[in-house]
Amino acid sequence: MGTILITGGAGFIGANLVQYALDHTTDRLVVVDKLTYAGSLLNLEAPLTDRRVAFERADIADRDAMARVFAGHRPDAVLNLAAETHVDRSIDSPRPFIDTNIVGTFVLLEAARTLVASLDPAARDRFRFLHVSTDEVYGTLGASGLFSEETPYAPNSPYAASKASADHLVRAYFHTYGLPVIITNCSNNYGPFQFPEKLIPLMILNALEGRKLPIYGDGGNVRDWLHVEDHCAGIMLALAKGALGEKYNVGGGNERTNLQIVDVLCRTLDELRPARSNPSAKVASYRELKTFVPDRPGHDRRYAIDATKIRRELGWAPRHTFESGLRATVAWYLEHRDWCGQIQSGRYDRQRLGLG
Repeated sequence: MGTILITGGAGFIGANLVQYALDHTTDRLVVVDKLTYAGSLLNLEAPLTDRRVAFERADIADRDAMARVFAGHRPDAVLNLAAETHVDRSIDSPRPFIDTNIVGTFVLLEAARTLVASLDPAARDRFRFLHVSTDEVYGTLGASGLFSEETPYAPNSPYAASKASADHLVRAYFHTYGLPVIITNCSNNYGPFQFPEKLIPLMILNALEGRKLPIYGDGGNVRDWLHVEDHCAGIMLALAKGALGEKYNVGGGNERTNLQIVDVLCRTLDELRPARSNPSAKVASYRELKTFVPDRPGHDRRYAIDATKIRRELGWAPRHTFESGLRATVAWYLEHRDWCGQIQSGRYDRQRLGLG
């Protein structure tokens, strides 16, 4: 049994990854999280009952804290998911994105480099540093084409730029210091425990409460959607089988416009919790709540991932269809209204962000 350190493990993808690792490995897990607005122990209630899980509340940009964590737990692998992730927030306040996504990644790389230098040859050969990134580092696509691992970086938001910077640091530590790193770049995730600032949970909760469903611009921006469990499977597969110094794009192959997403959510909600019988909705159908609002600055038009490499070289394939995955996600939010209320309380009232 080894030890895996998961940073950002109380966030959306991180919490799902913690549970996935518990279900599919025998490893001990050390979860590190700063517990910002989007990271909460509410997301880890089940995993924290498992004896294999230890939790450390710490900021990855805090050098002393990370030195203590690495020295105390001596992980065999690091999965770096700690990040500020919401593009709108990066427009309003870019500094936290620089501090966490760039400086934090640098601090982790230095802590890992120090640890690896102290290991015996066998342990050094086993060590891995896997950095989880995003397709947003590639910029925007036209009407055709896909992002591959060879696509040049062209980030267009402070968030994307901070993640691109982190990716470059990780790559540099492999080529300069020989640190055994792997990078994954994923498309838009959806599923349980996603903070309600993101499109899918925002629309679900707004609809249930009869609030407007704000759609940026003309609603034609396209994203490739990936169920978070499929993403977690890709991460763990890359950790186990990925080639050192390589990167792997993980995408669901589910391109949808934002408007299409909202329409499917409204239709699914009308089936599972009909607006006509929801006194909070005050409409006959949730579709009546759709509202077009001014677009955000620098809004990339289209993302689409070519996941051929991870499919061919590592044997990864998504298990969830978009239709079944989205329906299960809507059902999860309907069944976890208490979580929704608690996770937002005092942090966020689903107001418009990203106006600069």
